[in-house]
Amino acid sequence: MNVLVVGAGSMGEWFARTLRDHTDATIAFTDTDSDAARRAAEAVGGSAVPPDTDDFFDVVCIAVPMPVAGVAIEEYAPRATDAMVDVTGNMAAPLSAMAAAAPKTQRASLHPLFAPENAPGNVAVVTDAGGDAVDVVVGALAAAGNDTFETTPEEHDEAMETVQAGAHAAVLAYALAAADVPDRFHTPISAGMADLVEQVTGGDAHVYADIQETFEGADRVAEAARRVADADRDDFAELYETLS
Repeated sequence: MNVLVVGAGSMGEWFARTLRDHTDATIAFTDTDSDAARRAAEAVGGSAVPPDTDDFFDVVCIAVPMPVAGVAIEEYAPRATDAMVDVTGNMAAPLSAMAAAAPKTQRASLHPLFAPENAPGNVAVVTDAGGDAVDVVVGALAAAGNDTFETTPEEHDEAMETVQAGAHAAVLAYALAAADVPDRFHTPISAGMADLVEQVTGGDAHVYADIQETFEGADRVAEAARRVADADRDDFAELYETLS
């Protein structure tokens, strides 16, 4: 099986490396940054092809930022002979784009719910049009120790409002509001929050911005924080009790 990975970022490399280690796949990368494609190919023992390649591939994997996924799907769908998948992090929009651009191929959306350096972990899967090629891809993810589970685009995207957009907003808001205090003053809770801040701010700002732009959830966190801030003693106790 020959696989084209569109997008030479860390998630594209993770996908390629997983297939390399657990299938007989040969891997090619393409990216608007040809040097990035070359580096990714060298990292996983694959090849780099130009963005305007006219080669065909058994599987095309879209591993680009969410805002440009639709454009990439439309551009590279004709290169896929058997299956097209994405690992962009959104599901409803990419699946709709794949159905329109590649109606006769197998299609699946895959969302690893972790940064590549933290693999393995949970991988959400929506199989829109199944078959042998998609089964090989999902099987490779499972063989790598990931817990793959089937969901729906609606269930996934709604969950991301809480586990990504809302959670990131809460952590970043705490970071923006927190004073710089000596470590000796930290409680277990504040120390845990500081660890989360370090984890979130150690990533790519553009990735987090894409998540906030794609999914709702931050506004609900802001509204909840305002409810806590405005509550009197009795209101606060009532809010607290609803969570226990």
